[in-house]
Amino acid sequence: MYPAELVKPMREHLTQVGFEELHTAEGVDTALAQSGTTLVVVNSVCGCAAANARPGAIMSLQNDKRPTQTITVFAGVDKEAVEKARAHMIPFPPSSPCMALFKDGELVHMLERHHIEGRPAELIAENLMNAYNEHC
Repeated sequence: MYPAELVKPMREHLTQVGFEELHTAEGVDTALAQSGTTLVVVNSVCGCAAANARPGAIMSLQNDKRPTQTITVFAGVDKEAVEKARAHMIPFPPSSPCMALFKDGELVHMLERHHIEGRPAELIAENLMNAYNEHC
């Protein structure tokens, strides 16, 4: 587990723009049971989360079509919530950071770490916006 003071600015990077931070399995299940679309960002302390994943997720919300809700869980911190989010992302293997778009509780789009690492935030945003245009 990472110290709270270390991850605080990384959490706030997303929560300051409206992502709801979830800490429990029940919170994840409740969020994904909502109708509409939900973007789930599994946040991380790694460099690709800071340089690519979080900025890409934030940029993607500048699209005309956006998810109904945006939520985040933090790998290495919110163990219960991350495990539950990852259970909803099966058949994809666990990775962090990663992003998943759900529609009415069903997984419809997935960005695994290997889709994020080494790619610019703009490309990640474009990928997500294409998914929003199709599913939102």
